[in-house]
Amino acid sequence: MKVIELKNVNKVYHLGNLGIPVLHNVNLEIMQGEFVAIMGQSGSGKSTLLNIIGLLDKPSEGYYKLMGVEVSACLDRELSVMRNQYLGFIFQQFNLLSKLTIQENVSLPTIYSSLRHKESYENPLKLLDMIGLSDRLGHKPNEISGGQQQRVAIARSLINKPSIILADEPTGNLDTKSARDIVKILKDLNGRGITVIMVTHEPEIAACATRNVKIQDGVIVHDETRLPVKYNLSEKKTDKKKQFKKHKMFSFLRVKSYFVEAIRAIVYNGTRSMLSTLGVTMSVVSLISMLAIGSGAKKAVEKTISILGSNTLVVIPGATNRGGVYYKERKAVKLKDEDIDDIKKNVPGIKNVSGHVYGYSQVVANGENYNTIIEGVSADYVDLRNSYPPDGRFFTENEDKEKRKLALLGQTVVKKIYGSENLNPIGTYLKINGVDFRVIGILPSRGSENGNDEDDRVVIPLNTAMYRLFGIKDLNFIMVQIEDGIDMDIVSDVIIKRLLFTHRIPFYQKDCIEIKNMEKIRKTILSSNRIFSFLVGSIAFISLLVGGVGIMNIMFASVSERTKEIGLRKALGANRVDILLQFIIESTFICCIGGLIGIMIGWGGTVIIINKLCKAFFHFEAYVTYFSVVLAFFFSGFVGLFFAVWPARRASLLNPIDALRHE
Repeated sequence: MKVIELKNVNKVYHLGNLGIPVLHNVNLEIMQGEFVAIMGQSGSGKSTLLNIIGLLDKPSEGYYKLMGVEVSACLDRELSVMRNQYLGFIFQQFNLLSKLTIQENVSLPTIYSSLRHKESYENPLKLLDMIGLSDRLGHKPNEISGGQQQRVAIARSLINKPSIILADEPTGNLDTKSARDIVKILKDLNGRGITVIMVTHEPEIAACATRNVKIQDGVIVHDETRLPVKYNLSEKKTDKKKQFKKHKMFSFLRVKSYFVEAIRAIVYNGTRSMLSTLGVTMSVVSLISMLAIGSGAKKAVEKTISILGSNTLVVIPGATNRGGVYYKERKAVKLKDEDIDDIKKNVPGIKNVSGHVYGYSQVVANGENYNTIIEGVSADYVDLRNSYPPDGRFFTENEDKEKRKLALLGQTVVKKIYGSENLNPIGTYLKINGVDFRVIGILPSRGSENGNDEDDRVVIPLNTAMYRLFGIKDLNFIMVQIEDGIDMDIVSDVIIKRLLFTHRIPFYQKDCIEIKNMEKIRKTILSSNRIFSFLVGSIAFISLLVGGVGIMNIMFASVSERTKEIGLRKALGANRVDILLQFIIESTFICCIGGLIGIMIGWGGTVIIINKLCKAFFHFEAYVTYFSVVLAFFFSGFVGLFFAVWPARRASLLNPIDALRHE
């Protein structure tokens, strides 16, 4: 059976516009079971011929059949399968991967094999035992001699049970004894029926072959069969073209091998991998921290909005605008207690109305005294501000009208006056400006807003505050809650007109009454918070993208450093997708590890450091959300995937022979 058939093969290398012919009309047929030595001086074209036979290079012109298959019609993945299944390579420079052990180097071609049955490849331990290196399984290539490294290369070439062994100057870098050992192994392999094609310039080495082919200046000038093939060999591995099409690119074992090889590369290049991981880690830390600050700001805004209430208008005495200048009128509007009932009765769409007065006073109880805000409100305040006491009750409208001396305490006031003894203040009495008030309830906790403690206050009935405590007749402001579905701007205009009418103020002085729409303020705050969150998130994402650019730069450097390794892997059967996926997985794995470390550091740093800084300077807590954690992890993985595609594609497109020649 013809295993090699070349007809009129030419090869021309191009350097710019200059063409350099290397092979001229080469015709060669090699039968199964032959031991062929291709001889010639340096530059004669013998290595180029061997590279074309080994599918590492392509002829410029001509016809080439390998195992009965016309290779010019094969796709890249089919050529890779042919190299892996039918060819075994022995290189002059050994081409062992220094990061792998001897056993791992021998098993390397199996990673790219589409045949996973045990009978499809040799046992690497038996091969190493055959070449006398069974005691060096865990050694690295730099820990053994040159002759032993070449034996390992021979064992690697046999792992997938090839039909043809291609040896390029296998004894060129060896001493005489090691050279004889290598030639003996090749003769033994040929005796087992394997076709051996060897390139050499040493006549004594070529004398061991059954056939000598001499090439000079790219032309075969001598072809002599010294010994006939003595073996009756049956044809095997027929119907190759169909087998190529059945090749599975994404089998579980193949993908598993990609991950194993990626992890090996990461571990071997420890310093570079660590620096790459550090870059991603710091980017993820900044992302987690920034998003935590944004989440904390959002929660603070939501708390502020809950304190403001929904569908709420605040009516306050305003100022007059003349010529673009605001100033108080001589007869400024004064909000009265009667305005509360008037607005409630005469303005449609009103749900609740509460008048407000406030001032600072000293509170004395339980042997303690404390300065706090005293706030007088109407009975509707409990519904308007959703201030239902968790303990006790709120005062009624009648109790307000009767000016009852009742009080509800904020959580901070309770802690300051009663906290040391854990007393329940409900039913007890306290003095406000020397006046006794009975405690009837505890206000719900409101937290802090813009640095102000909303729980540091005492709420009492409005009329009690105005006439029995502060001695005033005017309200500071009125809060109005609108029913759902009512246009707040229309209600606001009606309230202004009603107050102007009742206070006998001309319409052109309507600016003496100001109404703040809490819904508009709420939307403004939410919009500002969204912008803030977007800016904070953008800064974090940009930092992660910068880390991704660093990953891409390192991956390009990795491709450059490992060009020869890429050529070796392609020679052993790796196709473009294999190389592409290996580099992408390597980059993505580094980024995911960096992402996980960054999440842990970012989460811990937020709890320990960022949270304290936010409380000290911005008066809110930073929150790490599960969404930000998941986002950071997947985005770091995406960065590794995205920024690895370009260098990985560049690696996958390398020509095998050009990559092997790279220094």
